[in-house]
Amino acid sequence: MLKNLANAVLFQIGWFTCVLGGNSGWLLVTFAIFAVHLRLIGSWRAEGKLLMTVFALGCVLDSALIKLGVFDFGEVGRVIPLWLALLWPLLATTLGHCLAWSAKPWWLASILGAIGGPASYIAGSHMTYVQLPLGLWPSVLILGAIWAAVFPLLHWLTHYFREGRTDQVSV
Repeated sequence: MLKNLANAVLFQIGWFTCVLGGNSGWLLVTFAIFAVHLRLIGSWRAEGKLLMTVFALGCVLDSALIKLGVFDFGEVGRVIPLWLALLWPLLATTLGHCLAWSAKPWWLASILGAIGGPASYIAGSHMTYVQLPLGLWPSVLILGAIWAAVFPLLHWLTHYFREGRTDQVSV
């Protein structure tokens, strides 16, 4: 229980560091959080592939959302800013720990994703320079639908990388 609490606190520190610090030296705090997490809570062996995979998937997904006009960072770019990209492996650190309870049944992860995903983006948009060109409610509906599928997928990936075999997945 103490590890799950530490995991949740580290995630929140990382989230605020990324959102409020942007692409600044404050991002080093995020890398320190990864090191502490992998040393004291998880392990590179158990979670390294998950963190890298979720990082890559998140970059692709959020970059696509920029191209589709769901987000606007006020700058022309092909990929998302580093601070936003680092939120993805930060989220991955919680999947087998403080958010493990949300993995089963799969629809619980879907509901949590549909609510928590958009809430995180909306909160971040109020704290940083991210704009939602489509407006609040269209963005919430789009992000909710996406995260209703993404969050169970992330839990599936967590199980897959821990077990190493897809035939044992029962999410």
